[in-house]
Amino acid sequence: MPTPVVLDCDPGHDDAIAILLAAGAPGIDLRAITTVAANQTLDKVTLNAQRICSAAGISVPIARGCARPLVRPLYVAEDIHGESGMDGPAFGAVSVGVVEDHAIDVMHANMPATLVATGALTNVAAYLTRHGTSAVREIVLMGGSTERGNTTPYAEFNIFVDPEAAQIVFTSGVPVTMIGLNVTHQALVTPEVVARLNGLGPLGRICGDLMTFFAATYREVFGFEAPPLHDPVAVARVIDPTLVTCVEAFVGIETTGTFTRGATVVDLHGRLGTEPNARVAVGLDVDRFFDVVVDAVGRLT
Repeated sequence: MPTPVVLDCDPGHDDAIAILLAAGAPGIDLRAITTVAANQTLDKVTLNAQRICSAAGISVPIARGCARPLVRPLYVAEDIHGESGMDGPAFGAVSVGVVEDHAIDVMHANMPATLVATGALTNVAAYLTRHGTSAVREIVLMGGSTERGNTTPYAEFNIFVDPEAAQIVFTSGVPVTMIGLNVTHQALVTPEVVARLNGLGPLGRICGDLMTFFAATYREVFGFEAPPLHDPVAVARVIDPTLVTCVEAFVGIETTGTFTRGATVVDLHGRLGTEPNARVAVGLDVDRFFDVVVDAVGRLT
């Protein structure tokens, strides 16, 4: 049976592909899409969710969530995702609306389900605080790293934006799977992958345009020859757990460090003597992953 999923996201180029993967893959029953401010402001990322769903004919509830982190000012990634948060393609008219209910109430209405979080964890933490943990089967999140960061030397963007929310999630007792940069940096969108997407028709060409813009900013900011497709790896883990190799480990969230705010402290070797609180991704079957992505987009065309 397909896994019921609520996708909490901040579209975002890679979030857009994650939405298509969650909607197009037969292994997922996508119940709702909720949005959170992170890659861009809440208004912009919500509109981006509407744009990609309109382009793909995806008809699930879209709900707006938190417009800022729990205790900090909002920090956005305009240098990577552009002014709109999803620069690159020319989108047509928006045909998909937004529900009136807040994201955390839409999450609750669609439980029990797996929460897949590909943005800051503000909405997820707010849900757990208001509604508790009993109905959440699992939280699979894109965030953190076992190695270096991408926003500061040791902090990945999603955790950096709202480390207090991340701390709530990792200490909640809900089964958590962390898909970090150490794995998503293996999922590089090469020109060959872009060509496969472009060959899928109009929706595939939108994906190709998204990835072409994403490639340009990653090349300019990080010097990458091809951009990493972060967020869909979290969705892929739900579709087929064998795509992503994980280990059990304790993950601590740094909330106060002068140079390390937002760092995920992953105790891979048990040096802290603390029980594991997460499954941590350490490997990816890259070829099969891109096969799954291309197949899902193809199913929506």
